[in-house]
Amino acid sequence: MKTDLTEFYPVLIQETINTLIMVSITLMLAVLIGLPLGIILYATGRGHVLENKAVNVILNFFINTIRPIPFIIFLVALIPVTRFLVGTTIGIWAAIFPMTLAASLSIARVVENNIISVDKGVIEAAEAMGSSKFDILFKVLVPEAAGSLILGLTFTTVSLIEFSAVAGLVGAGGIGYLAFTYGYQRFDVAVMFVTVLILIILVQITQFIGNKIANIYTGRL
Repeated sequence: MKTDLTEFYPVLIQETINTLIMVSITLMLAVLIGLPLGIILYATGRGHVLENKAVNVILNFFINTIRPIPFIIFLVALIPVTRFLVGTTIGIWAAIFPMTLAASLSIARVVENNIISVDKGVIEAAEAMGSSKFDILFKVLVPEAAGSLILGLTFTTVSLIEFSAVAGLVGAGGIGYLAFTYGYQRFDVAVMFVTVLILIILVQITQFIGNKIANIYTGRL
């Protein structure tokens, strides 16, 4: 069954906007949760400024348990929790909750790994100057790792575009919903091509902007 283009294009524009809304809101929430979580993961690690084995082990166990789960399974498994918290399992807001949780854990790991890569000499220099633990974390380590963190957040944003497409399969809206209802269910190859093309364009734009910001921050224009 071929799709009527006069019906399709307005829906295409609306669902593209829905995807952008989903990804943008999720990214902001995930950064607010994942950034401090990643800093805590690093700081409580062995030999670091706020070493705390119990906290570090618990956080690592939680993240290592959730992250390997494929997002579609994670999304379905959280349906009862999503219904309880959001009041529905359909629509943008129902998708934002599981997307935020998954992205937060990914960002936390990105933050931890990038801060760990900072030269230990920088930390030693800060300690020699009498910097507090708070200053070492937020005024030394995070700024030093910022270029890599931006690239890590770019990668996470690309993953969120993928997550939003998957969420569309269970009624969350967005490009994934459009591809499923107008493309797959109607066996319309043209619609599938257009939706995939839009996803590719969104990823390319995201990666370009992320690379530019990271290069500007690190002085590599």
